Amino acid sequence: MSLYYWPRGRICFLATDWQHQILDRALALFLAGLIGLTVVYLSPAGAAAASGVIERQRLTLEILQEQLAAPSRQEGRSVINLRRFEIDLRPENEAFRSRFYRLLQTELQAGSKPLGLDLSNALIRGNFDLSQLGLRAPLYGEALSPLLSQAEQAQLTRDRRRLNQLSQLSQSLLIQAQPTTPRLFLFRGALKLVQTRFQGQVNGANLFFLDRVEARGAVFEQAANWTGARFSQPVSFIGAVFRQTARFRKSLFFERVRFNQSQFLGPVSFQGSEFQNTANFNQGLFQADANFSRVQWQQNIDFAQAVWQATANFNRSRFLRSLFLTETRFESVALFQQAQFSQPVNLRAAAISDQLDFGDARFLPGAYINVAGLEFNADQAQILGSPGQIGRFISVPTLPGNETLLRNLVRNFRRLEQIADANEIEYTTEILRLKELQKRLTGINLNTASVRQLAHLGFTLAQQEEILQSRAEQPFLSATDLLNLETVDLAAYIKVRDRVMTTTALSWLTRAQAAGQWLLLSLLLLLSRYGTSSGLAIGIAVVAIAFFSLIFWLIDRYRRRYPTPIVPPRTETGWILASFALLMLSGISLVSRTAEQAGWTLLCLALLIGPLPLSLLLILYWQGRYHKLMDSSYFVEDGSMRQLRLLIARLPVIPKFPFFRDRYTPILLDRRWNWLNYYDFSLNNWLKFGFNDIRLRDQHLPGLITALVWYQWSLGVLYIALLLWTFSRTIPGLNLLLYF
Repeated sequence: MSLYYWPRGRICFLATDWQHQILDRALALFLAGLIGLTVVYLSPAGAAAASGVIERQRLTLEILQEQLAAPSRQEGRSVINLRRFEIDLRPENEAFRSRFYRLLQTELQAGSKPLGLDLSNALIRGNFDLSQLGLRAPLYGEALSPLLSQAEQAQLTRDRRRLNQLSQLSQSLLIQAQPTTPRLFLFRGALKLVQTRFQGQVNGANLFFLDRVEARGAVFEQAANWTGARFSQPVSFIGAVFRQTARFRKSLFFERVRFNQSQFLGPVSFQGSEFQNTANFNQGLFQADANFSRVQWQQNIDFAQAVWQATANFNRSRFLRSLFLTETRFESVALFQQAQFSQPVNLRAAAISDQLDFGDARFLPGAYINVAGLEFNADQAQILGSPGQIGRFISVPTLPGNETLLRNLVRNFRRLEQIADANEIEYTTEILRLKELQKRLTGINLNTASVRQLAHLGFTLAQQEEILQSRAEQPFLSATDLLNLETVDLAAYIKVRDRVMTTTALSWLTRAQAAGQWLLLSLLLLLSRYGTSSGLAIGIAVVAIAFFSLIFWLIDRYRRRYPTPIVPPRTETGWILASFALLMLSGISLVSRTAEQAGWTLLCLALLIGPLPLSLLLILYWQGRYHKLMDSSYFVEDGSMRQLRLLIARLPVIPKFPFFRDRYTPILLDRRWNWLNYYDFSLNNWLKFGFNDIRLRDQHLPGLITALVWYQWSLGVLYIALLLWTFSRTIPGLNLLLYF
């Protein structure tokens, strides 16, 4: 038995002889392994592997023939394995180059089962022409039908027709002295270009790839031309580097496309291409101009965290699904002119340093631009769009964290003199502010909510337990802290974010102030869209003036039936009812066209002008009228002049000085146009503007009528303030004078 001591420690143990032998052998094996690793690492191959340098073998015709004679199996498919080879296709190596293409083409096109080509980690010197490896597709006939699916056959038919038309057009216009036969090639097997390095140009134009193309981490030192290519299976260019021009013009992608983390260091063009499945360009780098114009995107497109250092051109593209530009950085101009969007555009947390142009873009129902968290400085960048339209499609889900952004957007559109769009952004801001006030009044505090309240919000039992445990350790500072919990996902957060809060309990005074702000803001939003719609304000005035005109005509012309009837003529009754109906329909129609929520706006207006006047009217007829001058009108007019008058300082009742009674005479009741006087009086009382100065008499006048007139006059004063404020925000001249 031996005694072992741990170096620099206090632990010791006793070991028997057989334990001692085991320890010696383990120590010897450890030292031998360490020496072996050192030798491997210090060897040339090991050093190359450690430094990341790939050791490649030069490809000769003999090695090529050996590889062609014995294809390898990868994922259940036969593949010609040319991995880790250095392939010299430069002009000075013409003998090898011609034999290389001829041998590969013969092998790839032979047999009924397609062969794949694996060039992973290879180094290709000189130009690489994939069309010389493809199967020449005839312009006519169905010889290739067994090799293609129905969608591929239909696309091949369209390509044949297009090439034939181009050939005929070039011949008719004498573009070419001798017509050339249009080219179309099929690449039957899979193509693997993982970590492949191309030192020359790559030509994959007019190729129909029937199997997948995988080019993860490929490096294209010179131009890469994939114009008119068709990709039937998934395509992967993840981490690929295009140092020069990359052309994918008029290409067609049937399945998913991945350009994640790809680097386009030269100009890139996808003009006229079509993506029938999802396309991923997230974390991509575009150092030169990128042309995505006239592209049709049929599924979701992901450009999240992409960096655009030059112009990004999406003009006239069609986005049939969502476009994700989350955390994307535009350092130059981004163009979306005449583009069509069917679903939302997500610009959350993106950054704009120059121009973002949505000029003449078309947004279908359900499409909008989510700009939450957008980094945007109105002094350095601009967001452009069709005047009077782009503001309606800019959306922000919550106000906290986006107030500075919304102010910058308002400044942006005011600098561009797009007043309607600036007002639309302000309207959106106040809608969000109203939701925040409502949340303060009715929301449930996450830091004090009971289990029953959490269950009422829709939290599951596991979520409730985690919320209680988390707030016991540290109170929630904002509703977004829910996303830090493991059991709460984004869907659950979105469902409750508008009904929860994390602020301290409100006092009764603070709650009353918040309720007053909520009520005032609701009225401004419903009656004028927060001062952004002159048409809505005018429509409300038409409805109110018509309603009060009918009330005044009724109390003045229809007084009693017994014992002596005092009622208007039937002709006058017909005129007033017809004009009232016409004005009401016009006003309601105008409100319906301009209000965001026409039903709530009309209900709010009805509550303002309906209950009190109708109550006074019922009481008046219930009590009856028994006073002098029953046969004389309650309304008098200033007969000294007839002209358009601005009556801001005028009160609805004449002064009691006897001299004024001589100037004001009762309106004439025996004229057929008498019903117009009531519209004139209602117009004076509401808009403080009219043709004649018509007021109430000061003798033998029921107090209920006086109260009714003063009530309309008071509402009119408030309405004038609302109308002038709305005009100042919607009329360009006044707007610029007030805000600059």
